[in-house]
Formats: sequence, structure tokens, C-alpha cells
Amino acid sequence: MTEKVEIYTDGACQGNPGPGGWGVILRCKGQEKELSGYDPATTNNRMELQAAIEGIKILKRSVEVDLYTDSQYVRNGITKWLFQWKKNNWRLSDKTPVKNQELWEELDKLVQSHHISWHWVRGHSGHPENERADALARSAIENALKKS
Repeated sequence: MTEKVEIYTDGACQGNPGPGGWGVILRCKGQEKELSGYDPATTNNRMELQAAIEGIKILKRSVEVDLYTDSQYVRNGITKWLFQWKKNNWRLSDKTPVKNQELWEELDKLVQSHHISWHWVRGHSGHPENERADALARSAIENALKKS
């Protein structure tokens, strides 16, 4: 039987752009692991992408994943838009470059090793894991700003 992992992600930004953070909760076989990180100058979309990347990057072997995000940008980008972006040499229909291309390329590479089901959850609606991932992201920002 294939191992199943749940990943809950969120990104946050104080200002957009501004200092940002990402948070991830991984759950497998009754165990949980929390991850978070910080970027001093970023956007909310970049932090949402970074959260998904970091959650998948930590997986040691090919597994089945249920990934939960409150970002329509991430979910639609990976499930609907990515194929066309690559086909159009990373250009949108209006010929402008796709934003955050390097993060999309990294995410695209990472997902190849796993079977991932992408789930959207409404942000800030009381979903326990989404709220925790959000708290991790915000805490990463606060902790980094206290140090600077």
C-alpha cells in the first residue's frame, strides 16, 4: 500500500510586497511535522508557492499526497495553467512573462515524483490546519522582524 501524506500550507505577507512567511504542516501515520520560513522582501503569492514547495521538498520518497492550500493561485496554477505556460515558453496569453516562473518550475519538478491531489480550503474560515499553517507563517515573519 502506498504511503499517504497530508500537507497543509499557507503563506503570509506584511504588505504586498513586504516581509513574508510560509507555514507547512505535514501529517503521516499519525505523526505531524511543522515547518516555516521567512523572506524579507516578497509577495503573498510567492509565499503561498514557497509553502507548497517546502512541504513537497521534505518528502524523502515517492508518496501519495493530499495537499491543502487556501491559494487559488497555487491550486489553479499547478492544476490548470502550468501546462499552457510551459507550452507558451512561460508567457501568458497577452505575451507577458509568467510571474514567479522560477518557483513554478521548482514546484513542477517536485510534483513529478509524487501523486498529488490538490485541495482548496477557504482561508481564515476556521479550518484547523489552515489556521495553524497561517499562524506558522505569521510567526516566522514576527520572529524574523524581532531579530532585525
